[in-house]
Amino acid sequence: MHIHQIRSELKECLSAKRYRHTEGVAASSRELAARYGASPEKAELAGWVHDCAKEMTLDEMKALVREGGLAVDAPVLKSRALLHGPAGSVYARLHFGIDDAEILSAVFYHTTGKPDMSLLEKIVFLADYIEPSRDFPGVEELRALAEQDLDRALIAAYDSTIRHLAEQHVYIYDLTIAGRNYLILSQRHAQAE
Repeated sequence: MHIHQIRSELKECLSAKRYRHTEGVAASSRELAARYGASPEKAELAGWVHDCAKEMTLDEMKALVREGGLAVDAPVLKSRALLHGPAGSVYARLHFGIDDAEILSAVFYHTTGKPDMSLLEKIVFLADYIEPSRDFPGVEELRALAEQDLDRALIAAYDSTIRHLAEQHVYIYDLTIAGRNYLILSQRHAQAE
């Protein structure tokens, strides 16, 4: 399916607010890809489809994950916020015909992150966090940091997410903590060399 068809379909099935966010993630992904040496086209496409399952019900997401044969952790199966990435990767493959493993993985992990993310996974994760319609304390600093150092910006985004979830007294997914710690250790290792 061509990107114009995907955009048209997303405009029909997403709320206006979610579509505006998706448009921002696609543009931010493209910009970050150009800055850091990833494929702008792949990054933009991943940005367009990253939230394609976001407004589905939990049961619809679970059905997609089953249909796609994905194995996901029990905490993920109980949370629309966590499950929409894996479900979206299946939807993007089955409905939009996207078979690029790198794009599908970026969609899968765009909310949680994980250790040792690929460049495209990092870009979509961060673009989702800093796209133009995002408005929260510290977002401008994150945007500025994203222009200078991708990994430092990712650590700051992880820190912000973890702090927010801790303040809400809600579950923090293991992969999110592991993804943050992986980057911290990678940075320390790089500085030691």
